[in-house]
Amino acid sequence: MSKKEMIVAAAIEVFKEKGVHKVTISDIVKRAGIAQGTFYLYFSSKWTLMPAIAEEMVEKTLAMVNEEVEQQADYEQQLQQIIHAIFDVSRKYHDIQALMYAGLASTEHLKEWETVYAPLYDWLSEWITAVQTKGSIREDIKPEAISKLIIGLIESAAEQIYLYDTDKEAQAITQQEQVYEFIMHALKK
Repeated sequence: MSKKEMIVAAAIEVFKEKGVHKVTISDIVKRAGIAQGTFYLYFSSKWTLMPAIAEEMVEKTLAMVNEEVEQQADYEQQLQQIIHAIFDVSRKYHDIQALMYAGLASTEHLKEWETVYAPLYDWLSEWITAVQTKGSIREDIKPEAISKLIIGLIESAAEQIYLYDTDKEAQAITQQEQVYEFIMHALKK
């Protein structure tokens, strides 16, 4: 694990324990086992950690999507798998996502959101393009734009369950089904 990764992991732990506003740089470096000067080689403040935490969450989401989406499945099954994977990330990491959103909303780093999410948007845009090329969905949609809307919809639906109403698995299944139906309706010819 690199020092930057150690800092991010330590920050997540102490943010979860104390809350973002109460954590100091000293708390983070103690947990990471590094000198305070090392922290400043990577970050200028605890708030500048938020995009790095968001990047980690995007990496986890992409890994989960790549793990769950079966290449041989038809696009309808793949869409269900994409939705399930994103819901699963929200379920597993709802505490980290809540910290990340609180931290990003408290800083000027919210404007970095699109850059942080670019790998996930790109992945979905490529998937949409491939499905379009096969003639399975509407040709008039723009993959780059629709990928952002789809990710936003799926994450928002998952967050309604896991960030606000944790442990409501039956509702999560219904929510996933409704998101799937909505997206399918929007994509079908």
